[in-house]
Amino acid sequence: MIIANMHAIPLNSWTPRLAAFVVAMLLAGSVVFWVLQWPRPDAGSLVPAAGSRSEPVPVNPAGLARLLGAEATAAPAAMPDAASRLRLAGVIASSEGRGTALIAIDGKAPKPYRVGSVVEEGLVLQSVERRQAVLGAEMRGPERFRLELPVPAR
Repeated sequence: MIIANMHAIPLNSWTPRLAAFVVAMLLAGSVVFWVLQWPRPDAGSLVPAAGSRSEPVPVNPAGLARLLGAEATAAPAAMPDAASRLRLAGVIASSEGRGTALIAIDGKAPKPYRVGSVVEEGLVLQSVERRQAVLGAEMRGPERFRLELPVPAR
């Protein structure tokens, strides 16, 4: 008889356990990987959505004219007004007009400036109020312009 002469080869009792352990570790690793890839609600998008920018993109008129075929002129481009280059990002003010203002220059990251410090050449932070900062040519001189915080979105 053919069946009677067959010998049963016993499987090593650790082989199925080891295979199950490896499969379980692969599954756990896959779950951890995908959980770490999951987007966090507090993290911003890497690519901003179209139309999500609140400020207009600055345009170089000379570059645009050259792109459209105009010939270059020798006249230098006018320097933009300082008030249009500065943006107030935050204020810490006291009742005496002292404090600190967060001011961004030319779209760069805002930096803190204390009352009396030079913001840029020819501009000094004269005082800060609840939602605005006053700038002038010198600390005790006349006010040149005011920067105001944007109205918060509701």
